[in-house]
Amino acid sequence: MNKPEEKSNEANVRFFDNRQKYLMFVNSCTEKLEISKRLSKELNNFNPTPPSVRIFDAGIGDGTVLAGLMRAMHFKYPTMPFYVVAKEVSLEDVRIALNEMPDRLFEHPSTVLVLTNLYYAESPWLKTNSSVAANQFVWKDVALKGSSAHEFQSQINELSGFLSENWRTKIGKAGNPVYERPVVLVLYREDHRFLLDPIIPRPGTAHADFDLIVAAQPYRARASAKFKAEKIIGPLSRALKRGGRLVGIHSSGNDPALEIVQKIWPKENPFQVDRHDILKAVKAYMGSDASEYTLNAGSDKNAIFKYQLHHLADGLSSNIGTSSVMAGWNAATYVSQIEEQRVEDAMLSNDYIEATRSVLNKYDGLWFNNESYTITRKGP
Repeated sequence: MNKPEEKSNEANVRFFDNRQKYLMFVNSCTEKLEISKRLSKELNNFNPTPPSVRIFDAGIGDGTVLAGLMRAMHFKYPTMPFYVVAKEVSLEDVRIALNEMPDRLFEHPSTVLVLTNLYYAESPWLKTNSSVAANQFVWKDVALKGSSAHEFQSQINELSGFLSENWRTKIGKAGNPVYERPVVLVLYREDHRFLLDPIIPRPGTAHADFDLIVAAQPYRARASAKFKAEKIIGPLSRALKRGGRLVGIHSSGNDPALEIVQKIWPKENPFQVDRHDILKAVKAYMGSDASEYTLNAGSDKNAIFKYQLHHLADGLSSNIGTSSVMAGWNAATYVSQIEEQRVEDAMLSNDYIEATRSVLNKYDGLWFNNESYTITRKGP
């Protein structure tokens, strides 16, 4: 997935843009499901106010997490209008995520869905901070006709040309992909336009004030706490309404997956910045404004949660098959963010197979640790 960082190189870019590795990880692990379940509980921790429930996803990815959260939102708030903004720089992710949305628009017709490739410090407000980029801004409203998921899907499919032309990236100064031109895509149902009119954003007039901001894996593990706070979590926190909550989630290691990695690279430990470090850096970044927020790292019992590698068709036994080994190896190196060249070099021998198989046997499977934290804007 495309994540900003302080320093990068060609190998890093190749690894994190490798769609096969990403999709194999997504489809072989339960991380998206566990994050969705955790976020659904957050719906009890804020009180939406008219005219809508306002959600921001700081990296929609393949859309699985957001779709799961929107299902939970419909269950809790079946009649309330939703304003959902999702940031994503990857064209491939946007295409995949949009395929999750026709069913959401069918079940919850009073939804305004916005996708944008703007930076973290720009996307909640749907405006660029660059005067040069502003001259290239692309804003597209799509009022979906009909009343069925099939009709919505057909019209979303017709956006393929628009996305290919406009949702383009280039390599920024830090080495990570950034947008060539800023884009905002607004989707809603035409038969609910009248109801949604106060919610539909317009160029130059959109505001943030979100009830819930989802920041699940929005940065690379090796980035410093200062970078994570100043470039991502700090600016996003300023987009909260009073009483709104930001939920941060990232990999934390100390699990069998890291054990696999350290069997090949004994000194490897990408998870040296934990939630406490990030919140300390956020407090420093906010300065005197920090008093307006409650920064909660929580206890390890509440903050750390696991997700699993799916048991594949060949099963997990004393004779673990190739598919489970490859899925485990891919997931372990993906989560630890090992550059592709190093992964390729390691795979020149069979040591990685034995390392992965031994850990899978030892734990009768493979699991990973994530940790979460919350930032709440104080207020009524």
